[in-house]
Amino acid sequence: MNNPLPFAALTPDFVLTAVESAGLPCDGRLLTLNSYENRVYQVGMDSGAPLIAKFYRPARWSDSAILEEHRFLHELADAEVPAVAPLEFGGRSLLQHEGFRFALFPRRGGRAPELEQPEVLGRIGTFMGRIHAIGARKPFTHRPDLTIHTFGEAPRDALMLSPFLPDELRTPWLSVVDMALEGVRRCYERAGEQPLLRLHGDCHGGNVLWTDAGPHFVDFDDARNGPAVQDLWMLLSGDAQSMARQLDLVLEGYEQFADFDPASLHLVEALRTLRLIHYAGWIASRWEDPAFPAAFGWFNTQRYWQDMILALREQIALMDESALARLF
Repeated sequence: MNNPLPFAALTPDFVLTAVESAGLPCDGRLLTLNSYENRVYQVGMDSGAPLIAKFYRPARWSDSAILEEHRFLHELADAEVPAVAPLEFGGRSLLQHEGFRFALFPRRGGRAPELEQPEVLGRIGTFMGRIHAIGARKPFTHRPDLTIHTFGEAPRDALMLSPFLPDELRTPWLSVVDMALEGVRRCYERAGEQPLLRLHGDCHGGNVLWTDAGPHFVDFDDARNGPAVQDLWMLLSGDAQSMARQLDLVLEGYEQFADFDPASLHLVEALRTLRLIHYAGWIASRWEDPAFPAAFGWFNTQRYWQDMILALREQIALMDESALARLF
């Protein structure tokens, strides 16, 4: 069973003491940053700029899996890709204090990228191509792959055993999820065999900080092996024609550094469908953490599950159309 209070010990004094255990005197300033899976703080230093302290959710990732992410970030930073890598202390990036694992990162400012701007999409595409070129060198070995099972079947099965699904919606919900997963499988068949590479994994606009000098890519906590298009589709929005125009701009930069297989566009709506199912499973698996009912109170309502059934039905139609793949 999950610890219902996994971060209860993270008082301000605890956080500051943990950071100082790395030999870094703090000035007492502490700002809690938005994060649900982990706990993240901006910590003021006695000298120099503030640092970002990330405390990892207990039992979510193994030490080896966290260190794989850290090594990937350092590979990117060494190649001058603007991904924010953790600081090292005596050769160690994963630190521990009284049972908590944490890492310290330099603070990087920025604003949300204006994804409707062609130059912004092109610049992000350039760096995404570089990330994928490095990600393709070798796979993660301690992190799960993004597959139909891990993002679709496993959360479906867990949700069916959970108390969240209203009894009167269990049968229609399971029916539509199974139909959606059949649609996902057909999309994968149309896409053909797609190589898996190390990905950011959750590359939406909130994880790209835009500055006058360009982007910073942050929060690689969901990094895993998967198809390259997983890191591209969340940058796109609107109808198929709008997404095709946006993707063309992204690929102008991307294809300078990495190959792109147009057949992978058959996976866009499939990956969107898997994200819907996985997201619901993620919230259910974290519900005992008090931060989740407070932030996602709508999850434990009949309306949410009714809306999810409708959203999955829409996805079934979109997957069968594969409009983006045909337009591009």
